Amino acid sequence: MVVLASTPAVDHIPLLRSPDPGDYFAGMPVVDLSSPGAPRAIADACERFGFFKLVGHGVPLNAMERLESEAVRFFAQAQEDKDRAGPAYPFGYGSKRIGLNGDVGWLEYLLLAVDNASLSAACPVPSCAVFRAALNEYIAAVRKVAARVLEAMAEGLGIAPVSALSAMVAAEGSDQVFRVNHYPPCTALHGLGLGRSATGFGEHTDPQLLSLLRSNGTSGLQIALHDDGQWVSVPSDRDALFVNVGDSLQVLTNGRFKSVKHRVVANSLKSRVSMIYFGGPSLGQRIAPLPQLLGEGEQSLYKDFTWSEYKKAAYKSRLGDNRLAHFHKLQQP
Repeated sequence: MVVLASTPAVDHIPLLRSPDPGDYFAGMPVVDLSSPGAPRAIADACERFGFFKLVGHGVPLNAMERLESEAVRFFAQAQEDKDRAGPAYPFGYGSKRIGLNGDVGWLEYLLLAVDNASLSAACPVPSCAVFRAALNEYIAAVRKVAARVLEAMAEGLGIAPVSALSAMVAAEGSDQVFRVNHYPPCTALHGLGLGRSATGFGEHTDPQLLSLLRSNGTSGLQIALHDDGQWVSVPSDRDALFVNVGDSLQVLTNGRFKSVKHRVVANSLKSRVSMIYFGGPSLGQRIAPLPQLLGEGEQSLYKDFTWSEYKKAAYKSRLGDNRLAHFHKLQQP
């Protein structure tokens, strides 16, 4: 069993109601990226949920499994060896503490910088050459998928050129981050009959344009539905990717796509391993609604800002804060 460094008492980690069988997201949109109907299906899913499951993505299964295997091997190391890869400020290994503002969760993780299609040379973690090779293989593949998804979003919205969104992530100097999360079994709660689970990663939205997640077969991811705020559990699928709309994409579409609030509930019996690619623009990129999406007389819902300005504001906030609230514009009658 993996034990987290300086593990606090379980009551120091926020507890959530354990998922019930009926909580599963039965209506989750599933999009085949290789299908001709993918652009419209993706746009519809982003408007309704800000989230969808992606199949037919083309990322080789062996690349996903290789990275998962190397991640499991890394997190199984002695704690003192893992600690040498930290702290995760700005990049490296972290345990329990998420950011600098007091958020905690039942997890350990690697936060990594990406340049173009591979780990940044300025990011020495992890030091293992085999692990780095697995990361670079997967990052190169998933980055291509992110560009294809953004192009499909543009096509589904009727935006020309279709590269209007993907170019922001593909551009030189784009701000990309990769994260590998490990949620050990929270055995302290098993069998206590509390009806509660430990928070693995607290509720939040992602600030970038989009994120693409892949996990092992252990469930735990939950999203909040836009219409009523109900939390629903996302069934795990080791072969699929799960796509989240981020705050920046919400602004670029003037609210047509809405970023999805999500969280992870730690499992009491099984480890969960997830790897997430976050696609963001360059620091100087202006984030404002695309003119093609503003109808006649329609105003922007947001104040103009750059990705650098929003990123700084986001990382000064707590996970559950409504980060976009500070950038909403009061509309004139």
